[in-house]
Amino acid sequence: MATINASINTELYKIEIKSLTGNIVIADEPLEKGGLDKGLSPKELLASSLGACTCATLRMYANRKDWDLEKVDAEIELVEEPEQTRFIRKIQLTGNLTGEQRTRLLTVANACPIHKILTHTTIINTELI
Repeated sequence: MATINASINTELYKIEIKSLTGNIVIADEPLEKGGLDKGLSPKELLASSLGACTCATLRMYANRKDWDLEKVDAEIELVEEPEQTRFIRKIQLTGNLTGEQRTRLLTVANACPIHKILTHTTIINTELI
């Protein structure tokens, strides 16, 4: 389970996001939407979750297998269309990897926790407190 607290005061549209462990991220809307672009937009944060999870998952897996994975780069594009929302994920693997290892890492990327969340049914329960 992950729990965060997001809050906004009067500064448009700067949002402070805090984890229970004290980490802080600033989100904001871009200038063209009335924000001051002081942080990632909410959509960028969503896409960055997939990118971060992909990179971390591949790093953990390669480390366990003792594979020569030097670097993982993930580019995530969130595309909103009338009928669906798509994430286009491009992964670049740097290191001395066999074709079989690269194929396995692609399978592992598709099993990262955020990928699973985004591809399963999601329910949002909202209540005023």
